[in-house]
Amino acid sequence: MKVAVDAMGGDFAPQVIVEGAVLAAKERRIPVILVGDKDRVTYELSKYGSCIKDLPLSLQHASTVVGMHESPSSALRRKKDSSIRVAFELVKKGEANGVVSAGNSGAAMAVGMTMLKKLKGVDRPALAVSLPTLTGSAIMLDAGGNVDCKPHHLAQFAIMGSVYAINILKKELPRVGLLSNGEEEGKGNELTRETHDALKKSSLNYIGYIEGRDIYSGDVDVVVCDGFVGNVVLKVSEGLIDTLGMMLKREMLSSPLSKLGYYLSKDAFAKIKKRVDYSEYGGAPLLGIDGICIVSHGASSAKAIKNAICLACDYAHQKVNIHLLESFENNKDISKVSKRKRLKVIDTN
Repeated sequence: MKVAVDAMGGDFAPQVIVEGAVLAAKERRIPVILVGDKDRVTYELSKYGSCIKDLPLSLQHASTVVGMHESPSSALRRKKDSSIRVAFELVKKGEANGVVSAGNSGAAMAVGMTMLKKLKGVDRPALAVSLPTLTGSAIMLDAGGNVDCKPHHLAQFAIMGSVYAINILKKELPRVGLLSNGEEEGKGNELTRETHDALKKSSLNYIGYIEGRDIYSGDVDVVVCDGFVGNVVLKVSEGLIDTLGMMLKREMLSSPLSKLGYYLSKDAFAKIKKRVDYSEYGGAPLLGIDGICIVSHGASSAKAIKNAICLACDYAHQKVNIHLLESFENNKDISKVSKRKRLKVIDTN
């Protein structure tokens, strides 16, 4: 198992990216290919001296990088020697098994789909993010890759999320919920109602509509939504966690008595902080491509990069893509049904 890491992607590249790769190689002995500017990456590696001489680390030069605010087309057309594109080329040529990038997520998705293609049965790959819950963790998809979806897209997201929850989150029979504005049958819009009808006919453990308040309750394992809604949920969650953290800190320091309370409760606060820390999850897998791609947060720490590399390794070892193909074969009718319904609506109008 070799992981190609985009060493130039992210807010703190290449320093943090190299550090994360060193941690993964040291702790899990995962072979890592650092892809990026040779001089800059070599300089970062030199900081570790002889400590890394026996680690499975290698370097692949790439002359350019796709900026965080550049369009994905830059990676596809103009920047053919960018670090993200070269990383995927290594996978395409069989020299690496997966890609990790904290850089431009749109570019990672575009290049990944173009170079590695999609799995059979998948119309649109989806970003799947892990979220903390009262009972462990849940997965939500799509988290921003597809803002305009049709019913069969959401049905495919449900299949992919269920397979991922079984093999990576170790949920024996993951509960799949469709995010809507209410739990009643008549709620939602045309998109969610058609998707709801299709998922009821699937072999998945579909529990029906869920509301936003159910995401973190632990009552659902796979949250299905389009990328627009999913990205809003993700960003609101990040902002809420940061705000609550600052509010708690402010209150804890407001008086001597509250400071004492904080001191007595600091272990509990540390555990909560770890549960909601996105670096613990590493990144979001791009489910549905014929390969492995983990998209990390742009502000990822070395710990997050290390965990993303470990996630790519686990994804390969658990043969997630093989299980995805099997599940699509077992549920191939739900995508066809929702496609036919959509075509009927279009023809009628």
